[in-house]
Formats: sequence, structure tokens, C-alpha cells
Amino acid sequence: MFFRYITQQLLEDLSFFPVVGIIGPRQVGKTTLAKFLQNQLDTPTLYLDLELDTDTRRFDDAETFLKTHADKCIIIDEIQRMPRLFPLLRALIDMDRRPARFILLGSASPDLIRGTSETLAGRIAYTELTPLSLIEVQSTVPMREHWLRGGFPVAVSARSTVHSFRWVSNFIQTFVQRDLQELGYNISTEIFGKLLEMLSHLQGTTLVAADVGRSLGVSSPTVSRYLDLLEGSFMITRLQPYHVNVSKRLVKTPKVYLRDSGILHQLARINNYERLIAHPLVGASWEGYVIEQIRRAAGNDWQYCFYRTQVGAEVDLVLISPGGIKTCIEIKLSNSPMISKGFYESVKDIKPDFQYVIVPEDTGYSKADGTIVGNLSDFLNLHLPKISKM
Repeated sequence: MFFRYITQQLLEDLSFFPVVGIIGPRQVGKTTLAKFLQNQLDTPTLYLDLELDTDTRRFDDAETFLKTHADKCIIIDEIQRMPRLFPLLRALIDMDRRPARFILLGSASPDLIRGTSETLAGRIAYTELTPLSLIEVQSTVPMREHWLRGGFPVAVSARSTVHSFRWVSNFIQTFVQRDLQELGYNISTEIFGKLLEMLSHLQGTTLVAADVGRSLGVSSPTVSRYLDLLEGSFMITRLQPYHVNVSKRLVKTPKVYLRDSGILHQLARINNYERLIAHPLVGASWEGYVIEQIRRAAGNDWQYCFYRTQVGAEVDLVLISPGGIKTCIEIKLSNSPMISKGFYESVKDIKPDFQYVIVPEDTGYSKADGTIVGNLSDFLNLHLPKISKM
């Protein structure tokens, strides 16, 4: 088992909140982490998996069953399969608000599970478990291998790249053909699969739903709905533009990224590192990988944006800490990067506290204007913690 970055936060939440929710895509390690947490709690626990018929039948009379085990921390896996439990959990918690009464594991965001987003408001702390981050695997997995394979535990630890990509292929197929259907959404699996492949070629671009809809032969609202489903299932992220009070015309359309680089590479038929480096998608892949690793390290309390004017001045990532510290980040695949004039123009507009250029392997140096050029690992392990403390 890899040590998961969010473990300490979960233990702190369990000491205060009646319910802790661990959400994230399937096969990301939620069950493994929950069983680890079982051993850290002082109270007895009961683990239930709603994909098992025997456990599902226990909830035929859910109220009686849960009251019978009120002395335990009850872990319910794949909670999105039984949304009718949420109002009952709320009622039981309001009778007894002890910490760590329930741990809920789900493969969809609360907003995607119909009718549940507000049911446990004020009673639950949600934490996303992402695929393994670079920080979590850096002692055993080289960065280039993690970038190629992505962070799903089975994929990154597979004996060979062939096994890794075969697993990812099966994961995508199951996701398209089963997972969203089980949430009760009426989707065309054929169109949905084509959309995913299209997104792999549009990685890091400003995506207009109407344009994608014309290519797929569906309406713009249908594309927007499918994108919402993909985002709520942790497959994509939409990076919003940063708006600053300047008299310039800004790009206002979000950029779209497939979050896990292994899924991106499988969809684009990139199955080894040599092919990745030679592929036209490599720059967009590296950009998305860096942004996602920063998100996994910094967490959801930070703001993530990009900045681009209509005349081409651009910053790949504007990172804003919970304390309001702004960092402008340019992402380059070259270890000897040429920093564009547009980056410096954007820095003048945004007036950040820090500015970085992140490259794959350079040992790092500071330029005369204060820009720090360095590799991703150093940024995650050294610079980001310093910014967090400010």
C-alpha cells in the first residue's frame, strides 16, 4: 500500500465530523484506505460494500439495521448505488452527532448523485482521493513512468507497460459502458466514448461545446451535460480563466484537461515513453500532468486558473492559496526554456507574489527578474510547502 497524502486530514476529520466522505474514481484506492483507517479508530467498525448482494440486503430495513449497529463506525462503500440512504443517515446523525459515525465511499461527486448534494450539509466532510500523485510514488516510481502510466495504483505498479495500458483500457471501457448508467443517467455510450477520444486530442484547449457538438452530431446542451458528468466522475477538469481588473480583452472559455495522464495516453494510443516524447500531444500532456500534480499536492482549498488575453499574453496556471498568495506558473517541456514575452506581460497584469517556470528535470535557478526555473519535483516538495505557509 502506498501512503496516501490525505490520510492525516481524514483522521482529523474523523475526530470532529459525524460523517466523512471519501470520493474519487473507481479503482483509486478508496476501499484500501478505508480499511487502513479502520485500524486507526478507537471504536469498533463495520464495513459494507453495496456492490455485494449480501450487504445490499442488509438495508432492506435500513433504519433498524443501522440503529442495531449504532455503537460502530459504519463504512459504506459505493454509496452512490443507494442514494435513498442519505435522508436516513441525516436523521440518525441528528439524533446522535458523535464523531466518526459513518465513513462513506463514493465513485461520484455529491452533485452527481441525484438529490444528495445538500442532504448531509453541515454533517459531512468530503475529501477527494485522487490517483496516486508524484509525491506519493516518488520514492519508488520515476517521474517519467508515472507521467506515462498515470496514477491509478494497478496501472502504476503493473509489472510491464503492456499490462498497465491493458488495465487502463478496460477501466475506460467499464466507465463508459457501466458506471454512469448505474447512476441513472441516460447517455449514449457510443457518443460518450467518441467524446472521450476527442477530448484526448483537445487536451489543454479552450473547448466550445457547440463546436464539439457539431463534430459529434449532438446538441451543445448534450455536450455540456456530458462534460458535467465527466467532471463529476473525476475524469476531466475545466480550468477556469482568471479575471483581473485590466482594460484588456480576456479569453473567458475554460480549458479542458483529462486529469489522469494514463487515461489520456491510452485514449491517444500512446503506449510507451518514446512514442509519447515524439507525439504532437506531448506538450499538452506535460502541461496537464503538471497542473494535476500541483492540484493533488495543494488540494481543493486552492484556486486554479489560467490567464490569456485576446492578443496572446498567457500564463498556464495561476495558483491562489487559501491565504490569497498568487503564483504565476509557466509550464515548459524543455529543460532550457525560452520564456515568452507574453508570460511577462501577464505577470505585469496579475502582479503575483511568485512566478515559476516548471520544467521536467532542471536543477533550478533564479533569473534576475525573480522568476524561478525548476523541476516539478522540487516545486512540489520545496516551493509549494513554503507558499502554503504564507
